[in-house]
Amino acid sequence: MTSTFQVDLHGVVDLLARHLYSSPRVYLRELLQNGVDAITARRGLAGEDAPATVRLRPLPDGGLEVADSGVGLTLAEAGELLATIGRSSKRDVELGTGREEFLGQFGIGLLSAFMVADEIELTSRSARRHDDGTWPAPVRWRGFADGSYELAEIGPDDPAAPAEPGSVVRLHPRRDMEHWLAPATVTALAQDFGSLLPVDLQVEVRLDLDADAPGSPGHEDGAGTVWRRLSGHELPWKESHATPAERDAALTRYAEQTLGFTPLARIDLDIPVAGLSGVAYVLPAAVSPTTPSSHRVYLKRMLLGTKVDDLLPPWAFFVRCVLDASALRPTASREGLYEDEVLLATREALGAQVRAWALAALAEDSPAGRAFLRVHHLAVRALALQDDDMLDLAARVLPFETTEGTGTLTDLQAALPEGARLLWTPSVEEFRRVAPVAAAQGLGLVNGGYVYDADLLERISRRFPRWRLSPVTSSDVAQALLEVDPLRELEIAGSVQAIDAALAPQDCEVIVRAFEPSVLPAMLLHDRDGDHERETRATVEAADDLWGQVLAGLSGPARSRQLVLNDTNGTVRSLLATTDPQVREAGAQSLYVTALLLSGRPLRSSEATLMNGSLAVLLDRALHPGTTPLEENR
Repeated sequence: MTSTFQVDLHGVVDLLARHLYSSPRVYLRELLQNGVDAITARRGLAGEDAPATVRLRPLPDGGLEVADSGVGLTLAEAGELLATIGRSSKRDVELGTGREEFLGQFGIGLLSAFMVADEIELTSRSARRHDDGTWPAPVRWRGFADGSYELAEIGPDDPAAPAEPGSVVRLHPRRDMEHWLAPATVTALAQDFGSLLPVDLQVEVRLDLDADAPGSPGHEDGAGTVWRRLSGHELPWKESHATPAERDAALTRYAEQTLGFTPLARIDLDIPVAGLSGVAYVLPAAVSPTTPSSHRVYLKRMLLGTKVDDLLPPWAFFVRCVLDASALRPTASREGLYEDEVLLATREALGAQVRAWALAALAEDSPAGRAFLRVHHLAVRALALQDDDMLDLAARVLPFETTEGTGTLTDLQAALPEGARLLWTPSVEEFRRVAPVAAAQGLGLVNGGYVYDADLLERISRRFPRWRLSPVTSSDVAQALLEVDPLRELEIAGSVQAIDAALAPQDCEVIVRAFEPSVLPAMLLHDRDGDHERETRATVEAADDLWGQVLAGLSGPARSRQLVLNDTNGTVRSLLATTDPQVREAGAQSLYVTALLLSGRPLRSSEATLMNGSLAVLLDRALHPGTTPLEENR
């Protein structure tokens, strides 16, 4: 036996309200969409001169009436559209091209009104004649929240029937949802969703509720009410202006009104194949690359959403768009865009237009280009990681932190001797460690520790090999430092060997060099290859015999970090001259921890313990000179 599913309307409404739509506010968008689709169908039937009006009127019981001058419904059409939830029909296709695949069909769109209404009444008069030339009778459909409905033809002179072809929907509010049907709320929602619709959208407003409204367009219709028109005549970016300056000012005002900020710049968008046009506004302040790019998107001039994401490539996080399109597909909730080939192609085309603007803005030294680079250099870096044209430009104009101050790589190259290498550090901490010494030795050093910079410098090094740009290693810096005199080296050999043994548990070897600035007692050199080899060594020690042998064959001898003691520093010379082994060991540990702190790296618990122990020894020697060693006093 074959049976059909029974649909619980309460459950369907709950599904719509809690899991499909973000808010009950979309009920008005669905009603407006139904009206606009019906008007479009009537224009296809009667031509462009057919009336195109949608009227919103409050009802005495706190409900809402939505009337349109669309094509209307016959009894058979109403039964097909409204009696079966979610089924596509021939009529659905006629009412809205491309809507038959989504829950935005006429029946589901009307059903969404049950989120705010207990009862929905639809009366409609069809604009289609019968084959014999007679007019179909008007129809009335009444749906209730319990899932039941009534459908019947009514007399042509019935007061509830529209006087002309079209449909009238009346919503009677649900308890505790009356605020969604309040006149002020309806007006705000209609303005938001329908301000760009190519139809005459008006709302009836009481004068006593709108006495302060400045110059509302419309006409009086009975004592105490006016009709206010909400829809515009043209898309803002397509309106004609006397001069480019007037257009700029008008579109800036539009951004301030709709997006809430005064843009740094504006980019016109136009993709005819997708029926897309609009404006991309450059944000006036920097944002994080992870900030969602919320765009205001209209589909066929109906607002789809104010926070539509994934419209542009990820690197274009510095703009916010307002646009209208006809070829993009909405998701089931009609609050986002469906990820398909059309959206992918549109995203690529929009990205190309934003990229072209950015390249043009940065190519010439102008106030607008400098302001854009100052605010949105992160976006330029992100684009340069995947675009060679922007990479070429970025290498010339992007600022980096260097040993010569903040400047471009071109500036740094010009400040160094001809043929000198450019080095960069993969972290901010490493730059802090090495920069003072590198600057004193005339090494060109770039801080690659900020967002995107390390990957960007890697790309630049491959694209511009003549710059000899490479990551800094401990040997790069160590080789640039002056070795001490051989006699001095023999003099301090015993002390260096003792200090090296004291720091062996920290996986750090000690060397002595002479370098500037002399106020810097020690410098810790960090080597990425050494880190990798130390990690491999630790894995070898923890692995079983077989895998330990394999890993040991893949790794070379582990290279320790280097603590470079500055022989021009008075504290270091005193440490090397002391004959007290405890003071020498404690002083070496103290210099090691100090070098860590100078690099900006936080101390681990073991390093904090080391620091406390060394300070205790040094304090004891300072407070009790000439006494027995600390351990013997306990």
